[in-house]
Amino acid sequence: MANTRSAGKRARQTLRRAAHNRSVKTHLRRLQKQIRSAPERTADQIRAAISAIDKAAKSGVIHRNAANRRKGRLNKALAGTK
Repeated sequence: MANTRSAGKRARQTLRRAAHNRSVKTHLRRLQKQIRSAPERTADQIRAAISAIDKAAKSGVIHRNAANRRKGRLNKALAGTK
């Protein structure tokens, strides 16, 4: 239990942000899993996933280096489909 009003507000904000970050991470995992399990990968799918990864890194949901690593793996998959 928070002792001050401001601490209570920070606790509420943290809960909201954590829920949002969790949904974004789940969405990213779902996109990557769909691409990996697809019989044939399309460039549009991979570009959409890369865009979502960039947005997550920009807002701080995932680390910049983690985003670059994920994008590199997706680009490698894209190069393999050509």
